[in-house]
Parts: sequence; structure tokens; C-alpha cells
Amino acid sequence: MSILHDLAATIEARKNADPDSSWTAKLLAKGPEKCAEKFGEEAVEAIIEAVKDNKAALTAEAADVLYHLLVMLAARDVALDDVLAELERRQGTSGIAEKAARPEG
Repeated sequence: MSILHDLAATIEARKNADPDSSWTAKLLAKGPEKCAEKFGEEAVEAIIEAVKDNKAALTAEAADVLYHLLVMLAARDVALDDVLAELERRQGTSGIAEKAARPEG
């Protein structure tokens, strides 16, 4: 998992960088809404490659999805470790039971 932590740290460091010098800084400067939009675009591209059964393209798109997810989280000050802790909390719980226990049901 260290590569995700490394990437999250790099993204965090770019929050105050010059948007003209960094793609990450440019995305973050556009605000959380734009970061969320870009994440959605990348997710759709990954879905398309999964449906097409293109393993190489899906692998590349999945990397883009992970990057843009981390950017979106950073834009809203949500730490990767908090997301990982939530996954750990859910570990060993049936997905059906976990979803039923959510306030929105």
C-alpha cells in the first residue's frame, strides 16, 4: 500500500504548489467540484474498458481512477488513512449487513 500513501503525500504536498507547475495543483485550484467531476470521468472510462474486456487499458484507467480519487479526497481534506480505517472497520462484515446498517438503509 505504500505507493498509495506516497501518492497521497505527493498530492497533499502539491496543494500549495503553483498551478502552472503541477497538474495536481491545477486540479486542486479548480476546487472540489472539479476534482469530483474529473474522478467521475475517469471512473466512466474505467467502466468502458472493463466492458470492452481490455485488460491493459483497464489497468491504465484504474490507475487514473485511484489518482483522481486521492485528488478528490485531498480537495475535501479526507485522509487516505481515514478511508483505509473505514475499510478495516468493515472487514469481516457482510456487505449486505453493512449496507443495511447504514442510516440511509
